[in-house]
Amino acid sequence: MESAALVAPVTALEFAGDVLLAGTGPEVAAFRLSGGGPAAAAGRRIVLREASVQGLRAEPGPGPLVRVVAFGGRWLAVLAVRGGGGRLAACGGARNVGARVWEARWAAGGRLALALGGGSVGLYEWRGGGRWLRRASCGGAGALRCAALAGTGWERLALAAGTAAGAVVVWRAAAAAAPRRRLLGHRGAVLALCYSAPRGLLASASEDRSVRLWAVGELGDGDGDGSCLLVCYGHGARVAAVGLRGPCPVSAGEDGACLGWDGGGGVRWARRGHRGALRALALKAAGGRLATGGDDGGVRLWQPGRAAPAVAAALGAPWRPRAVLLGGPRRVLALGEAGGLAAYEAAAGRWVPVLPAPAAGGSRGVLAAAPLPGGDEALCALGGGDGRLLLFALGHPGAAAELRPFEGAVRGLSWATRPGQSPNTAALLASGPDGEMLWLDVTHCPGQAPRVQLMGRYLLPPCKQRWHTCAVFLPQRGLLVCGDRRGSLLLFHCSSSPGQAVESTSITNGGTDLVDKDSGSELEPSCLSHKEALPLEAPVSVLFGLHGKTGVTSVACHKGYIYSTGRDGVYRQLCLQGQQLEVLRKHRPCKGLQWIEELRFTPDGDLLVLGFHADNFVVWSSRTGENLYCVPCGGGHRSWSYWSSPSAEAFAFIKCGDVMLYNREAEPCEQQVLLASLHGREIACVRRLGAVEVPGHATLNVFVTGSEDTTACVLALSEHSRAAVPLARLSDHISSVRALALASPTGPGDKGFGDEGLSALLFSAGGRAQIECYRLLCTGDPASESAVACQVIHVASHRLDEHWERKKNRHKLVKMDPETRYMSLSVVPGTSSEQLPTPWKFLAAACSDASVRVFGLLEAARKLVLVAESFHHQRCVLKVEAFLHVRAGGER
Repeated sequence: MESAALVAPVTALEFAGDVLLAGTGPEVAAFRLSGGGPAAAAGRRIVLREASVQGLRAEPGPGPLVRVVAFGGRWLAVLAVRGGGGRLAACGGARNVGARVWEARWAAGGRLALALGGGSVGLYEWRGGGRWLRRASCGGAGALRCAALAGTGWERLALAAGTAAGAVVVWRAAAAAAPRRRLLGHRGAVLALCYSAPRGLLASASEDRSVRLWAVGELGDGDGDGSCLLVCYGHGARVAAVGLRGPCPVSAGEDGACLGWDGGGGVRWARRGHRGALRALALKAAGGRLATGGDDGGVRLWQPGRAAPAVAAALGAPWRPRAVLLGGPRRVLALGEAGGLAAYEAAAGRWVPVLPAPAAGGSRGVLAAAPLPGGDEALCALGGGDGRLLLFALGHPGAAAELRPFEGAVRGLSWATRPGQSPNTAALLASGPDGEMLWLDVTHCPGQAPRVQLMGRYLLPPCKQRWHTCAVFLPQRGLLVCGDRRGSLLLFHCSSSPGQAVESTSITNGGTDLVDKDSGSELEPSCLSHKEALPLEAPVSVLFGLHGKTGVTSVACHKGYIYSTGRDGVYRQLCLQGQQLEVLRKHRPCKGLQWIEELRFTPDGDLLVLGFHADNFVVWSSRTGENLYCVPCGGGHRSWSYWSSPSAEAFAFIKCGDVMLYNREAEPCEQQVLLASLHGREIACVRRLGAVEVPGHATLNVFVTGSEDTTACVLALSEHSRAAVPLARLSDHISSVRALALASPTGPGDKGFGDEGLSALLFSAGGRAQIECYRLLCTGDPASESAVACQVIHVASHRLDEHWERKKNRHKLVKMDPETRYMSLSVVPGTSSEQLPTPWKFLAAACSDASVRVFGLLEAARKLVLVAESFHHQRCVLKVEAFLHVRAGGER
C-alpha cells in the first residue's frame, strides 16, 4: 500500500549544493534555496521502505548533479539531486548491508565508506547490486551510539565512534585491531560527533547535556594531543546533534534549542522555535545558513543574524518618574511623581520640559497618547488625581484644553479609533470614580487648543476596581467594547447624533460659556455641566470576570472577530450573537507567558503576542513559535511602553528610579519555516474529518491529531505536496490527549449540515479526567497558504474533579481518582430529536479506573454532563465502541 502523505519526525538534514534535503520517516524531502531569498519545496521521494532515514551525506565536488547517500537501520540508498530544480532521482534501489549503518562517507571512485554496528568499518561498492570491497572489525569497540569517518582511501580511512560508556574511541581502518586513542570526559553516552579535517578538531555531544571540543589533528594518525579544548554547558536536555562552524561548535538538543558556542565555551547565540526535541542539524558553509529539524516534524532554515543582546540605556530622568510613554522610536515621555511632564529627544540626547508639576495633575496622574497621521505629532491626554483632564498636541503643549469631567480622580484613559471619523480626530475614553466612563471626541487644531466634544456617558458594573483599561469601536455601527480592571468585557451602544454632542465648556465667574477655539492659553477647569443632557448608558452585554481579577489589558477587532487579552496568560476570541458577546475559544500562546498585554496582526498573516515571560518583556510570533524580541525589564508591574514600525522598534520602562530605553533597528526575519511544526511529542490518536474541495488545488484531507504534548491539532494534508499544514491548535488540556471522537451531522436538522464546508463536533479527552468539546467548521480559502480556513468554537468541557466538588453528600461516596485517564471515546449514534425533547449528543468513555462513563452534550446550552457510569471491569478499560440496536417495534 502506497502512502499518500506522511507526518513523521525529521531525523536527518543535509545541504546538497543549492538544495536542502530532509529525512522524515522513509522519505526524503527537497527544498530549493534561491540565493538569499526564501526556500521552496521541490518534492519528496520514498527511499527506504523498511527503515527511517537516519543520515544523509552529499558527495563533495561541483556539478549540477549531486549524489547523496541516505541510510537508516541496515539499509542505504543513493539519490541523484539536480541542483537547479531540486528534483530527486533514485540511483538504483535500497540495499541491505546486513548491519546497522552508523555513518557513511564518500570515498575515492564514488564508493562508500561505512561505519557499522558492532564496531566494524568497511568500503562498499553500491553500484551493480552492491558488494563489500574491504571490511574490518575494530577491537574494543563496545556499544556504539554514533560515528564519524575521515579519509578517502582504505589506508587513510579513520573511524571515531561514540560509545554508551561516554568515551570517544578512534581507529585506523587498516589497523583496526586496537584503538589508536580514547577520549574520556563525558559522563553519559556520546550521541553525536563531527570532525573538521582542515582544523583537526573533533566535536562530541552527549546525553550529559554537554558539548566538548577535542584537538585530535589528523584523525587516526595521533599527531594531535587529544586534549579537550572546550566544555560547553547550556542545554536543558540531551544534545542530539553537533556541527562545527570554523573553530566553534554548533549543537542541537532535545530541549528544542540550537546553540552556537564561542571560544570560551559560552553561548554566543540561541535559535528556538521548534515544539519538540531537535534531532538533526545541517550547516552550509557558503552564506552561513543552518537548518534544524526534530520530533515535531518541522524543518527550519536559519539566516545568519546579529546576536547582540538586548541592552537598555538609562536616560537620566530629571525627576523620579511615575509613568513612561513612547511617542515614537526616539521620543520618550516621562510623568514625574510630583506631576511634571518631560520629553526625551534621542536625536538631541537631552530632556525637554513639557508641562510643569502643577499643570500636570499632581502625583496621581494618568497619561495616554494617540499618534496623528504623519507620525510626527500626537494627541496627549493627562488625567489628574483632582479630576482634571488636560488635552494637548505634543508639539504645542501650551495650547491645551483643560476640563474637569469628574469630581474625583481620573482612573483610566485610553484612545480608540472610530470607524468613519476624521484623520485628525481621535476618540478618548476616560473613567472616573463611581464607574462613570465618558466618550470624548478630540480634534487636533494645529497651533490651537484641541476641540473637544462629549459624545457619550457609560456606567461600568459595580466592583472594587471600577474603571476601564481598554476599548475598541466595532465596525458594526454603534457598538463599543471595553475591558475593565476587574477582568470583565462590556458591550455598549455608542450611537450619538451630532445634535446630542455637548461641547466642552469652561466655568468663569459662575457662568458657563463655550470654549474659545482660537485661544491658545490654558483653560479654567470645567465640570462639563451639560453632560447631564446625555443619558448614562448601561452595558447591553457583560462577561463578568472573563480574564480574572487581574484585569483586561487590550481588546481588538480583526476580520469580524473580537480578541481580548489579560494578565491571566490567555487571549480569547469572541463574536457577536445579536447584541451579546459570545466566547468562541481561548488561546494560551506559549508556556510561561503569564501576562499578555496586546495582540498585533501583521500584514503577512502573523499574529504577534506582546507580554511578559517572568521578568522579561517578549514579542512572541505565532507563526514561528519563537520570541522575536526579549528585553529584561524586571516585569510588567512597573510602567512601560512599546512602540514598533517596519523600520525600528523601541521599549521604554522604569527601573531603579530612572527611565530605561531599549532601541533597535528592524532586521530581516532570521528563520524560515520549511515544514510546519506539528506536535512536540508522540501522536497518540488521529481522526479524519473529511475532504475539502478547493478550486485550483488538489483535494485536501482534514485530520485531527492528539498528542502527549497536551495539544490537539487540526491538519490539512495534500496528496499533491504530501505535506501537512496545521490549521488550528487546541491547547485547553492540562495533560496528554489520548482519545478523539467526531460527531458528524446526521441530517438537515442537525447543526452544521450543509454544503458550505465540513462541520462536526470534536471531543478530545486524556489525562486528568478531562474532556473538551469543540465545533469545527472547515471551508475552502484559496487566498490562504493552506487553502483551507478552520473556525474552532469551544462548546463545553468536563473534569471529574470539578464534578466531584459540586456533588452533595460527597463525604458518603468514594472519591474519584484525580489521575484518571480517558483511554478511548465513542459517540453514541442515532440519537434523534424525536426521542428526546432537546437535541442531545451522547459520548461513551473508557477510563483507566475500570469504569465506562456516558456523557451528554447539550450544545445549545454549552453543557457537558455525566449521565451514567459503570464499574463492571476490574482493570483499566482500553477500548469502548457504541453501536445502535433497533428492536422490532422501532425502539432503539
